[in-house]
Amino acid sequence: MFIHWDWAVVLLLLLPGKGWAQQASSWEEFEETVRRLEESISDTPAGEAPEAEARPEEDALVPTTSETAPPWTNVLRMEASTLTLLPRRGAGSEEGFVQLEPMVALAKGEWIQLVLGAQVRLRLWGGGKGASPVRKEDWDTLSDWGQLLRLLTVADASLYSLWAGTLEDYSLISGHLVRRYRNSLNPDYHPAGVVVTGALGPLYAEAFTSDVFAARLVGAEVALDVQHVLLGKAKYAKRYVLSVSVAHDWGKAAGTSKPLTLAHLNAMAVVFSRRKGIEGLEVHLLGGWGGRPGEGGAWGAVAGVGVESVSAMMDLRGRLEGRRQHGGFRQGAFGPDYELARFQVAGPVAGPLADAPFPDGYSAYGEVILSWDAERLMGMRQRHVRFSMGVEAFNWGRVDVDGRLEVQLFHRNLSVGVGGLATGMGDSGARYLVSGDVRWRFLGGKLFLLGQGGTLLYPEAAGTLKPGAFAGMGLGVDNVR
Repeated sequence: MFIHWDWAVVLLLLLPGKGWAQQASSWEEFEETVRRLEESISDTPAGEAPEAEARPEEDALVPTTSETAPPWTNVLRMEASTLTLLPRRGAGSEEGFVQLEPMVALAKGEWIQLVLGAQVRLRLWGGGKGASPVRKEDWDTLSDWGQLLRLLTVADASLYSLWAGTLEDYSLISGHLVRRYRNSLNPDYHPAGVVVTGALGPLYAEAFTSDVFAARLVGAEVALDVQHVLLGKAKYAKRYVLSVSVAHDWGKAAGTSKPLTLAHLNAMAVVFSRRKGIEGLEVHLLGGWGGRPGEGGAWGAVAGVGVESVSAMMDLRGRLEGRRQHGGFRQGAFGPDYELARFQVAGPVAGPLADAPFPDGYSAYGEVILSWDAERLMGMRQRHVRFSMGVEAFNWGRVDVDGRLEVQLFHRNLSVGVGGLATGMGDSGARYLVSGDVRWRFLGGKLFLLGQGGTLLYPEAAGTLKPGAFAGMGLGVDNVR
């Protein structure tokens, strides 16, 4: 598969989404700075690709030298805003903060990128007598110090890659165990995750951890290129793939929860492929079987179809699956709601996901990810529109939905994002989270206004979830434009 495999995981993780509202991250503007600096060096007009980029097969054969190596680029930023944390339904007291967010970003082309920063919240009111001047929940565990690392990527073509930072909408290759997972859903937990990939002959592997400083969610998937084994290396790899994936949660950070282990066998076959330069269209069939090791009778099966289309300005990925669940196993259990469900699942029966019963039955799952840019997609990060949504409907009436829409308007001076998560709709005890953010650049783009707001759920020691809300607005300055 020419899109999903190799760099698709890394590129997806570079998409924005961070903080209380999963607001548009600094990386979007950072890429704009990189683009402008490289244009000033190469004199390549905006929106036009150099000739070498139109011939990726030839370009891959040209060794990088000191004369062709890209320069180091940087972004410096400071944001200052208010932040108000509001209780819902009388669950606590209101708190107010001044939020300062310094950020520094460095990059050398596509292969070495580093972003450092943190949200420091200084208390203005609330919190009770003797409350810390700095919000202690943001820094009270070793895992919270992971928030200093916003992004780190190190890569070498398609041989290996390392990515570190906040996991947002992360899927482990096939996505049958870990799909659209985010490790930042708990408002008091700020870990840094790591994803590593590597290839050796017909084998491709990916491994991740959701928290580099604690024993939390880890997983890996190893894939075998069957065509490569039987017929030798082909021009287009990974047309027929078998893989095995395993994910395990140790449950030892951000509150203790019961360990959970899932495993899955996966198969994929490309049935249609058309490619021309950087553009292409692919249709593939997929299937698999999974279970909970050590738990007899807990299993599930899946079959479906996927499509991936890439052009200079648009990237479209879609998937439709039919699923069977039995004995408490569920595909995509480590999903967008997992950091809350590990304490209390949505639905009529409260309890942690590892122990909560899940009805035997069937479901249909659909996912679409669309990125579009009027000029050029810029490595799937710069875009005028990005839409991502996953929906699963079960035969007993439950529906789970999560998604986000981001748009850039008025020469990219205005960025707006809205997102939501609804779990267990159709059952009592359904769970809803919404968020939104806006950013408006003015005075030549050096200054920008920002605003954000939404709802929160705080996991408590008793295994319950305390509802809350947040709102904030402020001003920022950087050297992006």
